[in-house]
Amino acid sequence: MEIHKLCDSDYRFMLIVWDNAPVGSGRLVELCRDELGWKKSTTYTTIKKLSEKGLIRNENATVSVLIPKEKVQALETDYFLERTFAGSLPQFLTAFLGGNGKKITSKEAEELKRLIDSHKEA
Repeated sequence: MEIHKLCDSDYRFMLIVWDNAPVGSGRLVELCRDELGWKKSTTYTTIKKLSEKGLIRNENATVSVLIPKEKVQALETDYFLERTFAGSLPQFLTAFLGGNGKKITSKEAEELKRLIDSHKEA
């Protein structure tokens, strides 16, 4: 199954679903009204659309998750990296750290080194 990039509103909706699933569709309408300012019809339209895309399931008025948050986040990250930096992680880090004078702590630097080492090709 191919997951397409989510627009911002669909992603914000999915954040609510991930945090609350399984969740009754009526409760989901309330959450979307409170957190997103949506009308009932907008929530039900989004439930239908994302069900058709295979991200969620709506059975017996209960919405459940079919695709984990981490998988969608990884795909969104890949899309962003490819679109913005031609897939180059070093270019992203240079822009992120160098472009705004941002400094990281020694602890953050060590954590990044550990992550890089654990994901290096053999």
